[in-house]
Amino acid sequence: MTSRNRILVIGSSCAGKSTFACALARASGLPWVELDQLFWGPDWTAKPLEAFRALASEAAAGERWVIDGNYSDVRDILWPRADLVVWLNYDFGVVLWRAVRRTVARNVTRRVLWHGNRESFRRSFLSRESILVWVAKTFHKRRRQFAALRAGASFPRLHWVELHRPAQARQFLATFDAGD
Repeated sequence: MTSRNRILVIGSSCAGKSTFACALARASGLPWVELDQLFWGPDWTAKPLEAFRALASEAAAGERWVIDGNYSDVRDILWPRADLVVWLNYDFGVVLWRAVRRTVARNVTRRVLWHGNRESFRRSFLSRESILVWVAKTFHKRRRQFAALRAGASFPRLHWVELHRPAQARQFLATFDAGD
């Protein structure tokens, strides 16, 4: 059996990568790293690339982890170390619904995210920086990109699990075995 001690969770923005990765980490006993936390600084300011890459390198140096996120700027660091990629490849309608639901909930609860950041109504619904606009603009591009990565030869030793529905994700979590 392939080792499943270093797992990447990828998918469209708002597919539920962090929620899934957190649940997978709990189920497996693996430490969880959220790339958004490493990337964003206060006031929704991206950290300098060198700092982000250093944080990703530190996270990937461990022998056991679950890391979620799609940042191509650190793919060369993370993907060669990974054993397994779990791709949440849900339909656009599912992802858009999750984006709307999550965004409304975060605005209502004023939930604090990484480094004191909060989603605001203005940024969420009235801005070109809206996560909803981001999802609509990047969904199909991400799907093509991940399909090409899976089919390509750049990371031949990676084992892939592609999940098309939230029910499949729940089943995967319920039956996950970390292997060797």
